[in-house]
Amino acid sequence: MLARIMSALLTTLKTAWFAALVVQLHPVASAQIVAPGATLKLISDDFKFTEGPTSDERGNVFFTDQPNNRILYYDFKTDKVTTWLQPSGRSNGLFYIDNEQMIACADERNELWRINIQTKEFEILAKSFEDQSFGGPNDCWVDNDGSVYFTDPLYQRPYWTQTISNDHPRAVYRLSPSGSLSQVATDLTQPNGIIGDQQQRILYVADINANRTYRYRIDKDGQLAKKTLFCEFGSDGMTIDTDGNVYLTGGRGVMVFDQEGNQITTIAVPRRWTANVTFAGPARQSLFITAGDAVFKIKTLVQGQLTRR
Repeated sequence: MLARIMSALLTTLKTAWFAALVVQLHPVASAQIVAPGATLKLISDDFKFTEGPTSDERGNVFFTDQPNNRILYYDFKTDKVTTWLQPSGRSNGLFYIDNEQMIACADERNELWRINIQTKEFEILAKSFEDQSFGGPNDCWVDNDGSVYFTDPLYQRPYWTQTISNDHPRAVYRLSPSGSLSQVATDLTQPNGIIGDQQQRILYVADINANRTYRYRIDKDGQLAKKTLFCEFGSDGMTIDTDGNVYLTGGRGVMVFDQEGNQITTIAVPRRWTANVTFAGPARQSLFITAGDAVFKIKTLVQGQLTRR
């Protein structure tokens, strides 16, 4: 009798163990993010701290080297990086709209810029809210109607000439197509990475100091509703693919999550900090990764979601 009980118990434990193993391994096995045989390629490590990658129609990438106050341009065909704009307002996050304009989080004077890509001249879109200057616009995303969503955390900069109190509000803002500015999220400790899903009408925002990423529904007026916890990881930068998988960055490299917030794979990056990531290259089937003093790329099976008008 005891032998039968022990045998049944062992069978139950084995079944439970196997089920748990399947739950853990199935997402990774089915992710198929990186192309077979593809490896991470170092493009260049001639920088101080890279950020803000955004790709144009041809899949070439604008990105920033904030300590060196410059925006750079990577050409996939020639495999070359050139300085595109210097000085650049200490730009951090960027978002390419079309061959005429790009949004930049210009941290030097806590401003949000629109840069004319043809002339390289900039226009200040916003620099304060209700007569209080920003704490340093960090990352941005543009919806298909032209609305600009951007995060405004606070990282005290040694080059600032203005004094900003440590109790400055951290918030997510929306600049409407008509130029109206509103706070759309005010309950985060340090909002940082941001990306939207235009088709699903979802905005993802990382609260990096709280080690959380949240998902919001974008309502018909462009405001945010139904805040839910997406995953218990923060992120410096973010991107999204056509399957709705979300890519987060930080000290572990690039972490990929499905639409339900389950982690499906991690792409290790040989740097202490991975700041940002975007899909680029032909057919948007390469990940372009900024990490400290370097930028990398890796071929993918999945395609990046086209997040522009």
